[in-house]
Amino acid sequence: MWEIIEANRRKSVALIFILGSVLAALGAAIGYFFTPEFPAEGVFTGIAIAMVIWIIMLLASYAGGEQILLATAGAREVKHDDAPQLFNIVEEIKIASGLPSMPKVYLIDSQVPNAFAVGLKPERAAVAVTTGLVAKLNRDELQGVVAHEIGHIANRDTLFMTMAGVTVGAVVILADLFLRGLWYSSMTGGRRRSSSSQGGGQLMAILMIVAIALAILSPLLAQLLYFATSRKREYLADASSAQFTRYPEGLASALEKISANQDKKFSKSRTLAPMFIINPMAASGKMMGLFSTHPPTEDRIHILRGMMKGSSLQAYEQAYRKLHQNKQLIGTPSLNASQEKGIRKPSPEAQQHNPKKSLRDIKDILHKTAGYGILACACGVKMKIPSNFEHKKVRCPRCGREHEVPLELLAAAIIAQDHTKKSA
Repeated sequence: MWEIIEANRRKSVALIFILGSVLAALGAAIGYFFTPEFPAEGVFTGIAIAMVIWIIMLLASYAGGEQILLATAGAREVKHDDAPQLFNIVEEIKIASGLPSMPKVYLIDSQVPNAFAVGLKPERAAVAVTTGLVAKLNRDELQGVVAHEIGHIANRDTLFMTMAGVTVGAVVILADLFLRGLWYSSMTGGRRRSSSSQGGGQLMAILMIVAIALAILSPLLAQLLYFATSRKREYLADASSAQFTRYPEGLASALEKISANQDKKFSKSRTLAPMFIINPMAASGKMMGLFSTHPPTEDRIHILRGMMKGSSLQAYEQAYRKLHQNKQLIGTPSLNASQEKGIRKPSPEAQQHNPKKSLRDIKDILHKTAGYGILACACGVKMKIPSNFEHKKVRCPRCGREHEVPLELLAAAIIAQDHTKKSA
C-alpha cells in the first residue's frame, strides 16, 4: 500500500507542476499581450501576478480549506455519543487503513445519499456523510462507503484534490479576468498602443489571437487533466475500500443505491461536487466522457463484484484488467499474492437494517447537534425542544401527556436570558 501512496505523491507533484506551468504560461501570454513594447517585463509581470493569485488561494486553503468545504456542504460535526454506530465504523476503518489519527465525523442534512472526505493531511481529515446515506444503507454498505472515503485520505487524494482544485480555480480566475477586461476594453472603445510598422501590427494580431486562445483553452486543459486523474483515484479508493472491509459487495451495493437516488439540486458547488463518492452534478451517477470526474458507476460495481478470489489490491487489479482488456491500474510492483485475503460474510447487523427507523434516529442526532433536546413520549412521539425553551412543561401533540422539560435545557435558557439582559 505504501508503494501506491508514494506513487500517488510523485504523480500528484508532477500534475501540480503541469497545472502550475499552464497557469504561468497563461500569465506570461496575458502580460506580453498588454505590454508589447516591453515584452520581458510584461512576461515577468504576468507570471508574477498568476503566481501571487495561486499562492494566496493555496494559503487560504491550507489555513482552513477543510472547514470551508464542510461549511459549503452544510455539514455539522457529531461526536461518538451522538452517533455511536457511525463512529464505530469510522474507527474500524481507521484502524484497518493504518491512519495515524481518527478523522472527524460530519453529518449533512439531506435525503440524497452521498459522502466525501477532506484533509490536507491525515491529522486534519474529516469524513462527511448525508442523513440519507445513513438511513438508506445497511451497516456493510455504510462501511464500504466510509472505507472508500478513508481510502482517499490514506492515499493522499484529499491533499491532491485540494491543491489541484485550487490551481484549476486560479487558471479559471485569471482567464476570466483577462477575457472580461478584453471585452470591457472593446466596449468602452479603449485601445492599446500598437506598433507603427505593418509587421508590428501583424505580430500584435497574432499575439492577441494566441493570448485569447490560451485564455479559453487553459481552463479546459486544466479541467481535463484534473478530471482524468480523479477518475483513476476513484478506482483506487474502491480498491482500498475492498481491502479495508474485506467485503467488496458492501461498496458495490452502496454504489447502486447511491446512484439510483441522486438529485442535481443536491450539488452545493462545482468545487465540492467532484469530491463526493458519486458526483451529484450527474443525477444518475452515470455521467461519462472527458468531462466526467468519476468512472462509470456500472464499471465500478462490475469490478467490485468481479473480485471472486479475494479482497486484496491484487484481486481488484485482476478484476479491473478483465473488464478493461488487460489495462493496468495499480501496477505489478505493488501486488503480492502472499498477502491475499478472503472475502468475509455479511454482518448480522446488515440484515436487520430498518431504513425508516435509521432515518428517524439520524434526524434526532442532527437535531441534537443543532442544539435541540429530544424528549420522548410513551406514545412514541419524539419532541424537539430548543435550547432556549422557556417553559417548564411541554404537552405531547399526540396523546396530550405533560412532560417536565429537562433541567439542562432550562439552564441554557436562563443563561441565554441573563446574557441578553447584560448586553442590553
